[in-house]
Amino acid sequence: MARHLAQIIVLGAQMVGRALVKTLKQEMEASREAARMHQALRTNKSDPNDVPVKGMTLMEAQQILNVKGLEDRQEIDSHYRHLFGANEKPAGGSFYIQSKVYRAKERIDQELTKQSQSKDKRAKQGQQAHPDSASGAQADESGQNKSR
Repeated sequence: MARHLAQIIVLGAQMVGRALVKTLKQEMEASREAARMHQALRTNKSDPNDVPVKGMTLMEAQQILNVKGLEDRQEIDSHYRHLFGANEKPAGGSFYIQSKVYRAKERIDQELTKQSQSKDKRAKQGQQAHPDSASGAQADESGQNKSR
């Protein structure tokens, strides 16, 4: 009886040992993969001025919403609605993921606002630098244009 009990203990210890080794290998591989991804993100950073706003860069926001660029506003909105709805608590979703989706949309909206303000500012500067001919010349009473 003692011999059988010893065999059971040895077999149990071997199984636990194998499971522990397997788990450690998986964790090490996951850690290596995360390090590779982190390094790839750091080296492939497309915009050195992509500063985190509220802790999220524009690249991260695009990855979360699964969009390539900011040109297609409809695509951004549809991806946001889908991901936000899929992660609602009643649907079995995660509040954490839902908040990440919300923050990603918020970050992209801030970038779009900044870009449109920049375009407006450049357009105004362009109008001031190149006044049209009607404002640069005056017509006198005889109908002839007279330069200032």
